[in-house]
Amino acid sequence: MYRVATINDVVRVPPKYFASELSNAVVQLLRDKYERNLDRDLGIILSVFNVRDISDGSVIHGDGASFHKVTFDCLVYYPEVNEVLDGEVTELVEFGLFVRMGPLEGLVHLSQITNDFLSYDKKVPAFIGKESKKTVKKGDFVRAKISTVSLKNSIPETKIGLTMRPEGLGKPEWMTETHKKEEVKKPEKKEKKEKEPRQKRGE
Repeated sequence: MYRVATINDVVRVPPKYFASELSNAVVQLLRDKYERNLDRDLGIILSVFNVRDISDGSVIHGDGASFHKVTFDCLVYYPEVNEVLDGEVTELVEFGLFVRMGPLEGLVHLSQITNDFLSYDKKVPAFIGKESKKTVKKGDFVRAKISTVSLKNSIPETKIGLTMRPEGLGKPEWMTETHKKEEVKKPEKKEKKEKEPRQKRGE
């Protein structure tokens, strides 16, 4: 889930930035420190913006830099269990496929792709359903749900488990095919004949 978080911090501005505008230097230093990094509480920090309330700063004996209190906002992404998302299949391996979900990739294990038995065709490469003939390959866009999240100390170490088995997930054409089958199976509704009102005695 994407959201905006507000952070208060103290920025160390080295002497090499003293010739630059303070606000520009602070923004650059904050971006270098926070962007594209993983925070276990906030998630993945994508962008730093709206930097404000920069203090006049102070110096510490023995350190030539200046230190400034600052407040800023950042756009973060935190993967949550049961979150449904759309993404592109980036890689196929014999045990499943990887889906790009914003700044991360999640793994859809072979058992979580569909309810059908799948075979792996190395020539395409693609997964093909035995009965349904459903196929999925690199470059396909799919809808999946997050089933497990394991946040580590860095983005490459983070593990996300996905599933496409529940109804309404998978490739868009799978959902269309399912809808068509349901329409065919629906029995025609029989028109009910209205009962004539009974006449009262003596009428």
